[in-house]
Amino acid sequence: MAYLHNHHRIAFMDWRQRSLLRANLLVLLSLTVSFWLSNFPYNRANPWLVIPLLFSLIGTVDTLRCMRTKWNWYHGGVVLCAYMDLMCVCVILFFLVYPFWL
Repeated sequence: MAYLHNHHRIAFMDWRQRSLLRANLLVLLSLTVSFWLSNFPYNRANPWLVIPLLFSLIGTVDTLRCMRTKWNWYHGGVVLCAYMDLMCVCVILFFLVYPFWL
């Protein structure tokens, strides 16, 4: 039983396999880190926001890898996750660019 559990953990971290959960966690964690780095209500300029942006783009690509060619409910869910990823990328870009407009 422990072997089966360990196998799933290894499969979750294997970048060669598609994982919608890994992609969503990567995007949401990078969004959370970007809120922290930008000092959100005050929006200070921080060049370190490029790192969460890159991680969220990697998560978005990982989400898009989970797409299937034939439409079904899973494909519809992946499309919704892709839209969520794009919104997170736009928020991180906003945090990165907005302080320079002030």
